[in-house]
Amino acid sequence: MGAHCWGSHETGVHLGGDVEAEGAETGELAARLNKLFEIMRRPNTPPLSNAAAAAAITSQTGVSISPAYLWQLRNGVKDNPTIQHLRALAEFFGVPASYLIDRDPAPQIDAQLNLLQALRDGGVRDLAMRASGLTPQALNSVALILDRVRELERLPPIAPPDGGEA
Repeated sequence: MGAHCWGSHETGVHLGGDVEAEGAETGELAARLNKLFEIMRRPNTPPLSNAAAAAAITSQTGVSISPAYLWQLRNGVKDNPTIQHLRALAEFFGVPASYLIDRDPAPQIDAQLNLLQALRDGGVRDLAMRASGLTPQALNSVALILDRVRELERLPPIAPPDGGEA
């Protein structure tokens, strides 16, 4: 059972199957994997167990991975898996392999994952539905109000999608 939300093609990573990854530092890989387990699942279902994920990854990709090894990766016990395992994990979760391999993966991937996580919240979906059809000027006004509310709630600011200032 894959949890794809967008294409799972790789983005220019051409390394041999048994070469060890040199990307993410200790803890970064575990954090990224745990983020994928949490976000890349069907709404209203718990994250996959390591056993269920290992079976699905092996079945879907043909790359054998054990539940114990997934646990070690997710807890930072193992932090330098083979490129073959990283590619299989990326394929299963529907993200580019670079998200797990590179020290600084493309910010668009995190932005898409954060958006998916936000859209799981019924209140966020309700606000998005209410905003549908508003003029760009009205959307900008709503964004400014939400920015102020986030500030009052002591939440970090959210950068606009174009990367500019709000």
